[in-house]
Amino acid sequence: MADRRYRQSGYRNSEPAKREPPRPAPPSDGPRGRPMLDKRTISRCAACGAALPIATDSLAECPNCRAAIRACRQCTHFDTGRRFECAQPIPARIADKNARNDCQSFSLRVTIERDATPDGTRPDDVQRAFQNLFKK
Repeated sequence: MADRRYRQSGYRNSEPAKREPPRPAPPSDGPRGRPMLDKRTISRCAACGAALPIATDSLAECPNCRAAIRACRQCTHFDTGRRFECAQPIPARIADKNARNDCQSFSLRVTIERDATPDGTRPDDVQRAFQNLFKK
């Protein structure tokens, strides 16, 4: 009975099992199958999501929704999980995170996004194509 249990190949053989050498990893800097999308540096309004110019020293409010640019919600250091909701040490909590303030450690939040706009389809085009499927 013990014989049958261990009849698998490689188990208790006197010769070690031969293994294939590992395959080289594909280069991580290049695309695999599809071409990579371009990246762009952009700043967005925290209230409405509109694109803002990165140099906003002269801009006091969002041109789209009129939200204050120099507010806690627009800052890089804004973190709801931290004390006073700021990653930087500040002496007192700022109550209204949407209101304009003169914090010394303010820096506008800038993100890197994938730029899919030139070649991508718009939602209206997709919806129109779907509706055209069922027209007679």
